[in-house]
Amino acid sequence: MSPVNRQIHLASRPTGEPGTDNFKLVEQAIPDLTDGQVLVRNHYLSLDPYMRGRMNDSKSYAAPQPLDAVMIGGTVGEVVASKNAHFSVGDKVVGMGGWQEYQLVDANQRGVLQKVDTTHVPLSAYLGAVGMPGVTAWYGLVKIIDPKPGQTVVVSAASGAVGGAVGQLAKVRGARAVGIAGGADKCRYVVEELGFDACIDYKQHGDLKSLSGALKAACPDGIDGHFENVGGMILDAVMLRSNAFSRIAMCGMIAGYNGEPIPLTLPQLILTNRMKIEGFIVSEHMEVWPEALKELGTLVATAKLKFRESVAQGLENAPEAFLGLLKGRNFGKQLVKLV
Repeated sequence: MSPVNRQIHLASRPTGEPGTDNFKLVEQAIPDLTDGQVLVRNHYLSLDPYMRGRMNDSKSYAAPQPLDAVMIGGTVGEVVASKNAHFSVGDKVVGMGGWQEYQLVDANQRGVLQKVDTTHVPLSAYLGAVGMPGVTAWYGLVKIIDPKPGQTVVVSAASGAVGGAVGQLAKVRGARAVGIAGGADKCRYVVEELGFDACIDYKQHGDLKSLSGALKAACPDGIDGHFENVGGMILDAVMLRSNAFSRIAMCGMIAGYNGEPIPLTLPQLILTNRMKIEGFIVSEHMEVWPEALKELGTLVATAKLKFRESVAQGLENAPEAFLGLLKGRNFGKQLVKLV
């Protein structure tokens, strides 16, 4: 075991678009364990769009990421030392270990670490389809959109970790799934691999009229539910094609993460169509996680829920991979392999 723990800290807050200079790589010694503590060697780090918002020192649903501290992030790994009766060396665990190779935690704190079974589910999947992104997809679809058989559900960022799960879960419930993604390769994957009924390449539609027309062709009976990860023109186009009593689950607004204005062009459609629009943060709904993870784990273990991963190699490459994620360069769930 290395006596040194490498970490990525937030060195400065970005103005507009972030860059690699906002991060710094540091090394710290790993202290000796005290009673109740567990040392985990992180195997994978999850990179997620929400981290961009945490980099700002502004009011939000969660506290800002502190400067000169380990960047927040979900991790999976293996216990390499333990002074806690509930965890043994070799246990595979998931937690919020952050952008670092090791995490030393007081495992007596409830929920700080969870053991996971890798017999039928790969360890990395606990950061994606059977982790926070999967539960995010499940909650927005099941608890907000609540699709009925034959209804049409549209998903933006459909090739991503959350969006890909939304469409597949909608298909399980008998709904039509229509994705929106960037590029022909991603759209082909969404339809041919994930089983969506259609996918629209937003890069081929540079204005609202064009994108709305593409949605009309893909959704001839209108849109009953929408899972929003992007915002901006995509949300405007969806609202133009939405049916009466449609539901929108607001998960992310990546179009405005760098401070860009994202006005809503036709808010009157909310009233005209009596639409339900609800924002949610999945960590505020821990009561549904067991039910969601049971379904997600079963679907992954039986190969009925498919997913794809983009994997950067090495902690030092996490900042560049994160910046690529914000620009849509990833394909599926973005991870960093740390071992």
